[in-house]
Amino acid sequence: MIGAIANATTTISNFASSADCASTLACLQGLGVQIERDGASVTIEGTGFSGLKAPSEPLDCGNSGTTMRLISGILAAQPFESVLIGDESLSRRPMRRVIDPLEKMGATVEAVDGHAPLTIKGTGELAAIEYEPPVASAQIKSCVLLAGLNADWQTTVIEKTPTRDHTERMLEGFGADISVAEEGGVRRITVNGRSREMTGREFAVPSDISSAAFLLVAASCLLGSAIEMPGVGLNPTRDAVVAVLKSLGANIEVTNERLVCGEPVGDLVVSGGLDSRRNDEPIRGSVIANLIDEIPVLAVFGTQIDGGLEIRDAAELRVKESDRIAAVVANLRKMGAEVEEFEDGLRVAKSRLRGAEIETFHDHRIAMAFGVAGLFAEGETTILGAECADVSFPGFFDVLARVSAEAV
Repeated sequence: MIGAIANATTTISNFASSADCASTLACLQGLGVQIERDGASVTIEGTGFSGLKAPSEPLDCGNSGTTMRLISGILAAQPFESVLIGDESLSRRPMRRVIDPLEKMGATVEAVDGHAPLTIKGTGELAAIEYEPPVASAQIKSCVLLAGLNADWQTTVIEKTPTRDHTERMLEGFGADISVAEEGGVRRITVNGRSREMTGREFAVPSDISSAAFLLVAASCLLGSAIEMPGVGLNPTRDAVVAVLKSLGANIEVTNERLVCGEPVGDLVVSGGLDSRRNDEPIRGSVIANLIDEIPVLAVFGTQIDGGLEIRDAAELRVKESDRIAAVVANLRKMGAEVEEFEDGLRVAKSRLRGAEIETFHDHRIAMAFGVAGLFAEGETTILGAECADVSFPGFFDVLARVSAEAV
């Protein structure tokens, strides 16, 4: 998205083949952006701030909340009307959280009870605001910052709980006038609207830590396993899953740490066999925002460790692609695990899992988490709708089968 509104050409290597990323490219092409894709390489001809074209039909974001929420910030400042649609799951996810700040900036956004489809009537220029999101969310922050690029002065997002900072890093890398200040644990991220044109660039995307997490859990819990994953992104707002797994007894080593296009990257080496240690402390508080996508597979991990695992302060999971708390609880119980459900999380005891028929609720992370659970279970596990894993990790079950076969 940033490359599309920058000047000149942007070339991205190691671009994911996931459905969510394809949805983003399709939406940008619907706005007149020229894009060429060759395998894992994508070339984007930037249009600058004012070069996007009014779409001739609704822009389909598929299953991608990131696509819908972030591109809303860009479209709010365009001098034309856009309609954003998504699949059934995305159409249930809350969009009022981005509508509110965009309307404060002067855009008109129509929705259906706060949900997609969204009709965005851009103004051509927005009013700068200072905004503190009601929930810790990198998507809300990014939406406001992208809108702020076209505002009339300085737009500031206030974060009391740190969230993923890929957008800030990338905006700086493309030459935007952006600053980040931190005092007393509060971050203030400020963009100076229309003060500086951005310029396209070449960069490589690190491998995704959220996707790696499924293999980290699988290899950690299976005695005799050994997996090395090179070039994984270790952004400090994303890498809590590694520290949490290590604190719970997983044998994970981080090697060859380096920077790639401003993003911390390293190689992850995992060996099977958990260190014997009992866990009695819940995972909760500010760390939850850092590992929100990894919680389903962490719950599965909890069935394998002494003392089990409790996760709290994670009510945001209720409004993801599915109600992930309910989905994890229901499926773990099918597999024989002892689970207690809370409004903001769950507690799972160390359990002997048995094979079961798993419902994914069309949620890619549920499908993959219980693919891993099936490795730990006695008997056969059938995952209904497993193809939804392609949303973020195409070929996940092929990869899982391949590395499992190699381990044997």
